[in-house]
Amino acid sequence: MSQTATENPQPATEVAMVEHWIDGASVAGDPERSGPVYNPALGIEQKRVHFASTDDVDTAVKAAARAFPGWRDTSIAKRQQVMFTFRELLNARSDELAAILTSEHGKVLSDAAGEIARGLEVVELACAMPGYTKGEYSENVSTGIDVYTLRQPVGVVGIISPFNFPAMVPLWFFPLAIATGNTVVLKPSEKDPSAAVWLARLMQEAGLPDGVLNVVHGDKVAVDALLEHPTVRSISFVGSTPIAQYIYATATANGKRVQALGGAKNHMLVLPDADLDLAADAAVNAGFGSAGERCMAISAVLAVDTIADEFVEKVAERMSRLKIGDGTRGCDMGPLITREHRDKVAGYLDVAASDGATVVVDGRGVEVDGEPDGFWLGPTLVDKVPTSSSVYRDEVFGPVLSVLRVEGYEDALDIINSSRYGNGTAIFTNDGGAARRFQREVTVGMVGINVPIPVPVAYHSFGGWKDSFFGDAKAYGPRGFDFFTQEKAITSRWLDPSHGGLNLGFPQHD
Repeated sequence: MSQTATENPQPATEVAMVEHWIDGASVAGDPERSGPVYNPALGIEQKRVHFASTDDVDTAVKAAARAFPGWRDTSIAKRQQVMFTFRELLNARSDELAAILTSEHGKVLSDAAGEIARGLEVVELACAMPGYTKGEYSENVSTGIDVYTLRQPVGVVGIISPFNFPAMVPLWFFPLAIATGNTVVLKPSEKDPSAAVWLARLMQEAGLPDGVLNVVHGDKVAVDALLEHPTVRSISFVGSTPIAQYIYATATANGKRVQALGGAKNHMLVLPDADLDLAADAAVNAGFGSAGERCMAISAVLAVDTIADEFVEKVAERMSRLKIGDGTRGCDMGPLITREHRDKVAGYLDVAASDGATVVVDGRGVEVDGEPDGFWLGPTLVDKVPTSSSVYRDEVFGPVLSVLRVEGYEDALDIINSSRYGNGTAIFTNDGGAARRFQREVTVGMVGINVPIPVPVAYHSFGGWKDSFFGDAKAYGPRGFDFFTQEKAITSRWLDPSHGGLNLGFPQHD
């Protein structure tokens, strides 16, 4: 996720402008502070997006602060109704959102649909908010004294989301934040900003009051304004590790609670007893889905020497069947997000070769079903990669699958546990003992057993270890509810009983 400030005047040729969404309405920004939004499959600038100033962010935060008391005091039943309505609208119109994702990110339509489906899981979890935010009660802790706890919203919360999942990652956070009574300022990636505004409009259609969900676009100026604003109580972030570290350090220095999910180098261990066809399918699916631009992509396969040749052959054969091209044309994989990112990822192949690795399948110059100016890089397979090579050590964030050959389980475990990252990992084996040992010994936050991308379902929480996560609570699931609420303990004593009037009607929720 790039947070570099950009000063780009609007070109003479008129293009659509993506505006902020503040207090329930579109708000234009300064056209002299804007950035391009590309269609990666065409290689052309299709829109421009306004970049927020510090004052723009302040306006959005003030709108959220004004909306907070009313939304906080809105009944659980009413907040739940809004989330149920939003869920139905999003489910009914997911094709419309998928088209936006494909046009701005480049991922194929089926992948976009999958992203939305995983986001919908968290919306459904938000609908179950009452069961996750109940307090606890202890009666008569001392004579006539009771103690109980309440879970209350924290206030105005900030969300900073990356380019690779412009719908799913915001949906990881804002439904839980809103359901629990908070108000939100969301700063999506400037590379594909339209999905965030579309979601905000849909929330308004679902009955969300103005000011509860606001969207500001931009670069580092907008990010820093959120991190430093005294009214913003928490920050949720997904992106690269260096920026996650910056987000965590800056936000905590300004007194905020933080969940900052960073980068990854996800390993997949293939043991000799594994089903190699299953493992090869998994490596291709997990390595090249969404063009490898996902923090849970498998980018390094540790293959035991005795089966490595056969495994590499099976992976290469499957790669030859993949269709690369425009995401609207029924292809398997689309382009990368920008020309600069494509060139950066492609540059790792020369590095790998110079480090002694073997480029088995070279994605440069791939034949595509799409326009020649798109930001194309085909699936790439690199074998015999040394652990010293930057193609292994760096988060490449593209369709490059590296194979490292290992002597056995111990050798592989040492490599995984020596990595600075600890986001996701997987083991492929038919040995239950090896799998159980692996899940206990590996120093990684999310583990798959014969599952290549172990992203937890919504009612479990998402997050890694080591340099893949910084903060107080993981994303969504029970920890998400913890993050967006604060506990209050009350000790009470009543000397006289309370009396109410008569009402024989069936109790109603207001």
